[in-house]
Amino acid sequence: MSLSNCSSITGKGDLTIVSDLPLQGANRIQTTQMVEAMKYVLKQANYKAGKYSVQYQSCDDATAQAGKWDSATCSANARAYAQAKDIIGVIGTFNSGCAEIEIPVLNKVSVGMVSPANTYVGLTHGGPGTSPNEPDKYYPTGKRNYMRIVAADDFQGAADAVLAQQLGIKSVYVLNDKEAYGLGVATNFKNAATKLGIKIVGFTAWDPKASNYQSLMQQIGQKKPDAIFLGGLICENGGQLIKDKVSVLGPNTGKVKLIGPDGFTLTATITGPGSAGPKNAEGMYMSVAGAPPEKLKGAGASFINGFKKARSVDSVEPYTAYAAQAAQVMLDAISRSDGTRAGVMAELFKTNVTNGILGTFTINENGDTNSNPVTVDIAKDGKLTTFKVITPPPSLVAAA
Repeated sequence: MSLSNCSSITGKGDLTIVSDLPLQGANRIQTTQMVEAMKYVLKQANYKAGKYSVQYQSCDDATAQAGKWDSATCSANARAYAQAKDIIGVIGTFNSGCAEIEIPVLNKVSVGMVSPANTYVGLTHGGPGTSPNEPDKYYPTGKRNYMRIVAADDFQGAADAVLAQQLGIKSVYVLNDKEAYGLGVATNFKNAATKLGIKIVGFTAWDPKASNYQSLMQQIGQKKPDAIFLGGLICENGGQLIKDKVSVLGPNTGKVKLIGPDGFTLTATITGPGSAGPKNAEGMYMSVAGAPPEKLKGAGASFINGFKKARSVDSVEPYTAYAAQAAQVMLDAISRSDGTRAGVMAELFKTNVTNGILGTFTINENGDTNSNPVTVDIAKDGKLTTFKVITPPPSLVAAA
């Protein structure tokens, strides 16, 4: 496939797997490691999926100008994948907004997608914070072609609410970046927190193009919240938002706590481009849908240790193991299939993993996993450190 934003092909086969991730901007540290994880799994499998030989190509859905995923690029990528007959499956996307664009295009040509990172609820099922026509509008053929191996935001929002309760927080001001993911997870958190008796003293959006948020933080301060929840992405000027929160309302270890979902849970929040900086991020709680790398056992622990050694890295980003598992799920589906797009798509929905990189899990008819832990990290001494793992109760998830 000849796309300027795709890498050279690795492996050699008649069937091509592509990944679609934002490889520029604040997410770059995380997503480039995810690409390396996929290559690691494919190389371990000798680029074989049963009787089939496969090859792999990494594609970028971000632009340098945007510094994040770009809707026009996501659309162009999806059309290119649909037209390239050798492409048998897509691993991605990373951002839910990009998934909203790509899923319907690939649905029409029966190309299966496995996301290691999308968490917006409406991609797979309805509920609070979703639109009335979701998820059906993403599947024009009436058949599902998309699945994810990570917990959706109804779980993450509920877990963050449980965290707030456990921290003794009585009132929260909720912000969002107006994107599908950000508004969605903010709504999920608000609903779950309300269910737990936590008072929501404000719910509004921040303007990602604003030069600063000092006046916003002053307005929030007048409501005297115990915490602020940031529903959104670090690349939506999140670093400035955190800086101004600390400047106006004090450190995150003080009276006003700061909680963010997985759009903030990456090294770049602390040290990357557009980051808040170690001093400003210190004490911020950040959740990520999934288990922490150091808690993985069996095949997961083996992957982490082998990957670190092979790639000479000291730390593994939150979604690296999920990218590796997504690659394995895609290989397994191809190996069980008849080698056609529709065949692979059908097999993806029969995924039943036992003792895999992420442990044991299945995928339901909606494309959701039944394994839904949520990790809460805390920014400490310039690094992300695991604080605790929360699996929220089903009744709270339903309320979210």
